[in-house]
Amino acid sequence: MTDPIPVPRPDNGNWRQLTLQAGLDLLDQGLTVFDANLKMVAWNRAFLALLAFPPELAYVGAPFESFIRFNAQRGEYGEDDVDEAVRKRVEVAQLFVPHDIERVRPDGRILRITGQPLPGHGFVTLYSDITEQRRAEQALRQANAELETRVSARTAELQASNQRLLEALQANEEITTSLRRSEHQMRLVTDSIPALVAYFKSDRNYTYINRGYRDWFGLDPLRPEAVSAREFLGSEVYERIKPNVTRALGGEAVTFDYELQTQAGQVLSVRTSLIPDLGPDGEVLGCFELTFDVTQERQSQALVVRAQKMKAMGQLTGGLAHDFNNILTVIIGNLSALADARPGDPMVNEFTGPAIAAARRGAELIRGLMTFARQQPLQAGAVDSCALAASVVKLVRPALPATLTLACEVAPESVWIWVDPPQLENALVNMMLNARDATEGQGHIEVRVRTAWLDAKQAERLQIQSGAYACLSVQDDGVGMDAATVARVFEPFFTTKRPGSGTGLGMSMVYGFVRQSGGSVEVQSQPGVGTTVSLWLPLVDIPPEVTSAAEPGIAPHVPRQGVALLVEDDPDVRRVARRNLLNLGYAVIEAANGQEALDILGQMSDINLLLTDIVMPGEVDGVALAHLARLHHPHMKVLLMSGYAPDVDALADLPVLSKPFTAKELAAAVAGLMP
Repeated sequence: MTDPIPVPRPDNGNWRQLTLQAGLDLLDQGLTVFDANLKMVAWNRAFLALLAFPPELAYVGAPFESFIRFNAQRGEYGEDDVDEAVRKRVEVAQLFVPHDIERVRPDGRILRITGQPLPGHGFVTLYSDITEQRRAEQALRQANAELETRVSARTAELQASNQRLLEALQANEEITTSLRRSEHQMRLVTDSIPALVAYFKSDRNYTYINRGYRDWFGLDPLRPEAVSAREFLGSEVYERIKPNVTRALGGEAVTFDYELQTQAGQVLSVRTSLIPDLGPDGEVLGCFELTFDVTQERQSQALVVRAQKMKAMGQLTGGLAHDFNNILTVIIGNLSALADARPGDPMVNEFTGPAIAAARRGAELIRGLMTFARQQPLQAGAVDSCALAASVVKLVRPALPATLTLACEVAPESVWIWVDPPQLENALVNMMLNARDATEGQGHIEVRVRTAWLDAKQAERLQIQSGAYACLSVQDDGVGMDAATVARVFEPFFTTKRPGSGTGLGMSMVYGFVRQSGGSVEVQSQPGVGTTVSLWLPLVDIPPEVTSAAEPGIAPHVPRQGVALLVEDDPDVRRVARRNLLNLGYAVIEAANGQEALDILGQMSDINLLLTDIVMPGEVDGVALAHLARLHHPHMKVLLMSGYAPDVDALADLPVLSKPFTAKELAAAVAGLMP
């Protein structure tokens, strides 16, 4: 066995701390963690930058009170008594109550500060700069106000014009014709506006409605006097907006948001502005009404917020998972070595057995976090989603109570997608078991596989590209979830099950796997109605006679060539090279830089081929890596690749494959290698 490459490392504790700190410093959001005694445990660079704290103020063990006092002394809170300001805020912090607030700093920046308690451990707080978001919202409100003003002014102008024409009707037939033309023009203008435009008098009777009322509620624009707001809105919605109508008829311009249902059953989020029509003496004659559909705007804002939240959580959990994997590797390795060294000692086995089992359970949790963070490598291949779904249904059926109905409806033909089969199977099993728990064993679960074409609007809602997709859904008629629960369903460790019944990582792993596979997860649920979870995955055009390999990731009928270590910092280039190596029969291990590759070479002695880029970030480039690999693994084949003409003197006898290269060129270069 070849000796591993000696790689100098700092003290393990400091190294892990530095690794974690480096990961935290990559976050755009500021982050702090204080323990139960309000002593600082962790922070990142963004926290210091967003709140303009000097770096020396932050250190492990720094008291929370020191940051508050620093702010108070520079007038951040606007209070003269510094000690009193500090005391009040420290007392509030000691309550460890979740909070989500916004604060305007003296420099004008707006910070969103979100804190959550850590049970028995303290408090974690995120700091986000939302200045631009609030400015954009202000600009949108201003634009809406300007539009409303323009529409109101135009409507008032046309109304006034009509009134003047009506007064002159008896005197001149020509004026009558002009009046009709003006009315027609006014209706053309208001009917072309993508909104509801109306006018009602102070007695709340309508005298004008545009075509939007016909499209949404089936009302006749030529008979505004027959319109009843209570009837077309419904009593519940009408009572909710009635106070705003009262304020408008009292002379106050109002804008308010609410939801309504159209005649087609569509539920819309809308924004209505009511502008009083004042007479010469200031008396309110009626109100101009303008209503916009803001459903898409609301959905887009919610998607952006969720995407930002999941991205931040993914970055944090991914960084922590990497570090804990190293810790668990040391624990499992040393405990296993101890057990192997003392196989006949019952005391050793009594203590090491449970410890190793617990560490392996921890490793499974870490694997779930890595999947959520989209950092778990996938072994993707061509999969018939219909056959896979039917197989999973047969697998899960015996685990369900006889009182629970399980049905499977799949497309008549094969539906091919490119995914990691075990990951997809685990996702479907998770979804079906969640459905079982939601129905409490008394209900109906249906698994469906269908294909659909998503247009640009539908794809934007799901945050994926438009095109052809397979939709794998699991529907139940169980207890369902409210909107607040649906919003958190993908968060790691969030669960609605009783303590001890689950880790809360099931849907997190589903989310991470599907997003990593280029798809999206959609959850539709209502309390008391049930839940439908749908996986949207891109279709691939593969004929039925082509099936995925028996072993994921390796092409069929290709002889095994051993293990290849692929080192490339560009993920797109690495993906192409990996596919080519798999087609040549190699099992592929990937590294993004020279130091990662050295770590792998130091731990594995059975690597047959090293394929590495020459220019990479870090201190170890491809040439140095190749020389070290040959020194410590003389029987390993080594091949460099480069996108430019390398320094011949530095390469010595190292073979080089120029980029770009074809699969045949790579195969020829590998075939010509000598160890």
